[in-house]
Amino acid sequence: MKPLAVVAGVASALVLAAGSARAALHVPPAFEITRIASVDGARELAAASNGDLFVGTNTGDVYIVPHADGNAEAPRVFVRLADSPAAGVTIARNALYIGTQFGVWRLPYHAGDVHAASRPEKISSVRTSGLSRDHVTTTLAFSNGKLYASVGSSCNVCDPESDSTRATIQEMNPDGSKLSARAVRIRNAIALAVNPATGSLWAGVAGQDELQAGHPYEIFDPVTLHNGVADYGWPYCYENRRSTSATHRCANVVEPRVVLPAYATPIGAVFYPLNQKGAHVFPKRYRGGAFITLHGSWHQPPVPPRVVFVAMRGDTPDTPVDWNDPNTQWSEFVGGFQTASGERTGRPTGVAVGPQGDLFVADDLANAIYRVRPLP
Repeated sequence: MKPLAVVAGVASALVLAAGSARAALHVPPAFEITRIASVDGARELAAASNGDLFVGTNTGDVYIVPHADGNAEAPRVFVRLADSPAAGVTIARNALYIGTQFGVWRLPYHAGDVHAASRPEKISSVRTSGLSRDHVTTTLAFSNGKLYASVGSSCNVCDPESDSTRATIQEMNPDGSKLSARAVRIRNAIALAVNPATGSLWAGVAGQDELQAGHPYEIFDPVTLHNGVADYGWPYCYENRRSTSATHRCANVVEPRVVLPAYATPIGAVFYPLNQKGAHVFPKRYRGGAFITLHGSWHQPPVPPRVVFVAMRGDTPDTPVDWNDPNTQWSEFVGGFQTASGERTGRPTGVAVGPQGDLFVADDLANAIYRVRPLP
């Protein structure tokens, strides 16, 4: 597939985005960004070992972009599920796992498959109350022999939840058995990522609305580094164990390692491997760090969508949290999704690292898949 547009460094060219709007996406000067595919409602991404790319969506369709790390072919539906949105995708143990609104599904997969070899099997149920209300995407990740599924809350602020799988990150065996909560009172942990250097599961979390302006900060935190079931305190506790009322104590809830601006809405995250190989490996300063896609806010003034980078050493951010400023730990890596007047031409969602070192970014407003790589 011929690339639709390219942006190199700060000398940004125009990139066709949503409708008739055009935006100049920009990346650091040593990089280029190319739109390689169009997928309606693109959400989470999973890169296969042969360079193919899987794309979860806001519908029941999961797409594959063959040869996404080379001469990308036109995307095609890999599998269609009756339960939507089929937003979460991850690859592990010769299987493609898919997270839908009400379930986690598994189907056999081997690198090079361009269509499903069999029908997907539902291995676990989530949102078991059957209520389709708020936060309906299920994100997946696989680490240390366990499969994780993030299930958002059914509302902005409610306690208790009528559904025990809501506002949690669920842990299970690869076959879906022994489902149990690994994190609780975590409002909407859409962005799941595994640090390949440590095996830790991290979660990017969208916080609640209706607190004082600019709060709560969004968070990114290593869930599995906490002993037992990690308690994030929603809806009564936030940030550095602050409480929304005098009657709720927060001394024992998680204090996150990374914070982001309120309402930024992390949707996807990926760690760039320390020992990444391939033709398009990023410079050393990016290796071991995390890329996080921020969908942007619905609040006014709007917090812009962007892809940010957090420098890390293992599971410790290079810059510690500043509880007075949620902008100190990250730098913008892909910007230009929002104009100076506040008009949006894109909203990044999924993110993945390909086998050749490329960074892939999905966009559910522009219905785009972008590929970022260093300039030759």
